[in-house]
Amino acid sequence: MLRKMQTVSCAFLILGLVAGAWGKKAAPQVLVWPPSGQPVLRFNLGDFKQVGSSGKRHSYTVDITAENLWSKRISRASFSLYLFDTSKARIGEGWISISDVEPGQLIKFQMSAEASGTPVSMELSPQILPPELQSYLPPKSVSVTVNSVPQGAELKVDGTEAGTTPKIIHITPGKHVLEFSKEGFNSGHFPLEITSDDASGGVVSYELGALAHDTVELRDGSILSGDVESMSATEVLIRIGGTIQHLNRNQVKRISLTVREVASQ
Repeated sequence: MLRKMQTVSCAFLILGLVAGAWGKKAAPQVLVWPPSGQPVLRFNLGDFKQVGSSGKRHSYTVDITAENLWSKRISRASFSLYLFDTSKARIGEGWISISDVEPGQLIKFQMSAEASGTPVSMELSPQILPPELQSYLPPKSVSVTVNSVPQGAELKVDGTEAGTTPKIIHITPGKHVLEFSKEGFNSGHFPLEITSDDASGGVVSYELGALAHDTVELRDGSILSGDVESMSATEVLIRIGGTIQHLNRNQVKRISLTVREVASQ
């Protein structure tokens, strides 16, 4: 039984969804949090009802019932509601916030949604929880801008590909290793330690090592990176990836040679 009107807010933003509609009748979805162990909250989502549209975007409302399965009063709890497509790719994100919910109490509210397609599964991720449930919160992460000199280096974070520089990454507290690599330059590693007190907005800039290969700039603007084997008045031979290429001397605008280490005898 409801003791009094509860404070509930829920906003929904769905990005990049494939074309489709949620106006069709469907079985209510039930989300229990946490998904394993002792349950604390249960959310029953009703049908998504289309109330408007503009181009490929559609507006919906959905009735939701939340039940406190815990033995204590929930003063405040907020969740991100992640949406996924059939390939399990995350395609949207929503927001649910409840407050002042007694043990065993049910609260009902209506959520608004905008979408341009049909997610097939959902997942709750806690953002704000009572002190006794803080251990369920995801690790804090901060954003760091990672750059390199020159730019355009392939970046790995703890062995996982993260794109090319410059790149904004989100990283959790602890010790990490950034790896940089770029064709024609020596690769490198950068140790990065994030503390729980660090704030977002930091910058890391890493200068790649000297050119690992000779470079040949052609008159058409293209640049070849490899090992120059020989040069003459009429021809330049350069080894690229184990294959010798023969260049007409008139094609070549400039040649830059790197110092090579001589193997000890």
